Amino acid sequence: MTGPGSAAAPAPDAAPSSDLRRTPLHAEHRDAGAHMVPFGGWEMPLYYTASGILAEHRAVREGVGMFDVSHMGVLSVSGPGAAWLLARRTVTDAHRLRPGQCRYSFLLNDEGKIHDDLLVSRLDSQETPREFLVVPNAATAPRIREILLQHRPRETRIEMLNGDTAMVAVQGPRSRAAVESALGLPLPPLRFYTGAFVPSPFPLPVPPDPDPLRARLAREVWVSRTGYTGELGFEILVPAPGAPELWRRLGAAGAVPCGLGSRDTLRMEKGYLLSGVDFQTDRTPLEAGQERFVDFDHPFVGRPALEAQRARGDYARWSGILFEDSTAIPRHGAPLFHGGRDVGSVSSGGLSPTLGRGIALAYLPPGLTAPGTGLTATLRGREVTGTVVPLPFVPGRPSPTGPTPPRSGLG
Repeated sequence: MTGPGSAAAPAPDAAPSSDLRRTPLHAEHRDAGAHMVPFGGWEMPLYYTASGILAEHRAVREGVGMFDVSHMGVLSVSGPGAAWLLARRTVTDAHRLRPGQCRYSFLLNDEGKIHDDLLVSRLDSQETPREFLVVPNAATAPRIREILLQHRPRETRIEMLNGDTAMVAVQGPRSRAAVESALGLPLPPLRFYTGAFVPSPFPLPVPPDPDPLRARLAREVWVSRTGYTGELGFEILVPAPGAPELWRRLGAAGAVPCGLGSRDTLRMEKGYLLSGVDFQTDRTPLEAGQERFVDFDHPFVGRPALEAQRARGDYARWSGILFEDSTAIPRHGAPLFHGGRDVGSVSSGGLSPTLGRGIALAYLPPGLTAPGTGLTATLRGREVTGTVVPLPFVPGRPSPTGPTPPRSGLG
């Protein structure tokens, strides 16, 4: 599905609107003329009629855009066994996370296949880590919560805060100024993949018998320097009642509302994974090119299978393909060939607004992943030529406070 001036967009779910959840910013989207679609069990903006996907994409690459990402899972994991649980059930050794550190991670099955990719952030500053924020993808969040509950040690609390909270991603070269204007204070000098609590401009009463994170959000907001666009960016976690005011303040500071369509084109240009599209419990982190995020020096579910796969080295690898014909727009599922032989299919594909060319992401056999390798794809009944290229398709900008680490996931 595409919109005015659009490039590509994730395929919406086919769920009736009455079954969809709505974020605390739903009224803001409607008032702004958003084209709403089902996505991951939620009703979400695909694009805004005042701009369109291409304009929203450019706003993030050149200025600042804002995304409602309140549909993402918001899990608070706390207590004496919290670090052990997350170390056991993700590829991240949570015991080693520093206070305020965020880590891109995976939760696997016994075969090393990806249930979901997620962010794990340490919130406390105690000697023994006890409080974490876990952000899985929208459609998989209930399943991830159930898996964690199945392995939960005694005195470890797991709460899903969706509905009580909202999350806004502010992305682009001018994102810091927009966030500081909206919050009314200077941000601490956050490095990539770190976060901090800052005073809330809209404090609330502390709820009775609160989850530790829910209680803290009554007085502070959590700001992390992460993102899904490859640009300088921040994600802000606030209580649901404060979300509309935050959204309006960001808009007044120049942030352009952006929907799922531009989120998809932005992440594809950077070669980032999309849960449910690029993996569906059928791929491993090694195949997805994410080995650098796996802590092999601690026990976790799926580690023996990953070690065996790494030793064999015969697995398909996540690769980028750039098409020569500017009218060739690859889509998910398009077959790929090399020398007349079927070698796979497009996992994610579309038009790169920055390059003005079709781009695709695919798992290719190990002998075909070298840059410069020629491939053909069948797109709408015609054969087009593409070339394997290094990821990302669009390089990142240097950062004044440290390099941007390679990043994937979290759609």
